[in-house]
Amino acid sequence: MTDQTVILVVDDKKEHATATAEALQKVGYKCLVATSGREGLEIIEAGEVDIVITDLIMHDIDGLQLLKTTKEILPDAEIVLITGYGTVETAVDAMQKGAATYLLKPININHLRAEIAKLVEKQGLVRNNKELHKQLDERFGLTCIIGNSSRMQKVFNIVKQISGTTATVLITGESGTGKELIAKTIHNNSPRKNKPMVILNSAAIPEHLLESELFGHEKGSFTGALYQRKGKFECAHHSTLFLDEVGDMPLSTQVKLLRVIEDGVITRIGSNDPIEIDVRLIAATNQCLEKLIKEGKFREDLYFRLNVVSVKLPPLRERLEDTTLLIDAFLREFCQIHNKNISCISTEARKVLYKYPWPGNVRELKNCIESMVVVSTKDILGVEEIPDHILQRSSELPRPPSFMTGMTVEEVERELIKNTLASVEGNREEAAKMLGIGERTLYRKLDRYGLK
Repeated sequence: MTDQTVILVVDDKKEHATATAEALQKVGYKCLVATSGREGLEIIEAGEVDIVITDLIMHDIDGLQLLKTTKEILPDAEIVLITGYGTVETAVDAMQKGAATYLLKPININHLRAEIAKLVEKQGLVRNNKELHKQLDERFGLTCIIGNSSRMQKVFNIVKQISGTTATVLITGESGTGKELIAKTIHNNSPRKNKPMVILNSAAIPEHLLESELFGHEKGSFTGALYQRKGKFECAHHSTLFLDEVGDMPLSTQVKLLRVIEDGVITRIGSNDPIEIDVRLIAATNQCLEKLIKEGKFREDLYFRLNVVSVKLPPLRERLEDTTLLIDAFLREFCQIHNKNISCISTEARKVLYKYPWPGNVRELKNCIESMVVVSTKDILGVEEIPDHILQRSSELPRPPSFMTGMTVEEVERELIKNTLASVEGNREEAAKMLGIGERTLYRKLDRYGLK
């Protein structure tokens, strides 16, 4: 950390400032020297200072004024005040204005070095914490949901509107469309984000254990219950519980889940004592719950309780214009993970990937790009890196349209041009050839449809 720390020493007695700077430079710090408060202020305004060591009494700008200005310009900087005229009142005033510490002359160099080391460590922790929050924001903020299509823009708008509420959410969509990612995004943009979201996949838990997983149990309540255990609802108190594959939940458990949602109270198996819980519920399924209701496999009253706000994720084949964005994002991600230096993916390979219908949706595309990155020995991903089953199906199937029945001819043409441009990374000459029109015609249509 020391090679990254810049210390400014301000003292209108040059010999004192120089001696202090040299003592700190010997242990690896980079030091700047100012022999007046005004000179120190000019260096601070440049913005490359981590710690300021300043004399309290100076002729032009004193240490307290320098402290105040530094905190306004560089709020993360730490300030150490040094003076030969120490009083309790001055020390208290300095600390209240934001000084990290207050030292008396003559300076004990070892003491000063120890104090500086503490401040460097503190700043390192603050930086790490900020970086962690930045990474979490990047990973779980809205920027982590990739898509520029109208279908995904609708999803973005709903997520923005509901994240700050406590409303129960039902996320529907095929496997691999990113339902858990949406749930995490809602949680991590909510007031409950300081506590971890609790996740339970209903389909992954045997029926006889599901209630214990949800509501907990007391010791000896059933064979194998060797100790008391909290359920997912208790663990998610003041947080969010994500129930994945809720359509696979047995009817007997659905009844108890409905009661918990209505009353805000759970009872552990083997206990008669109710426990109040404050949990936001987000459920997800890849099944059609309306169909399950008609078949008598899902309770209609529970469905209405879960479906307060609905987020429907489109399959990738219905938002093909997002394929290029997803490919580029996954390429960057896996190059970093696997330490590969791959600059891009060829136009021919993009065409193959764009034509493939992606039955496994975004998850399948992500796995495909990782496979290509891992096996590649070149700096450009080509057709030869594409997995065989994708190559075969892409050659057999016609390109699936991304437009829907009921759209106007102009809307269909706009989508076709937009998707074609995306497949060739915006190359208008190549897009015009693929569309079978002249470049001038393409330019006029781009202008007409607002695609420039």
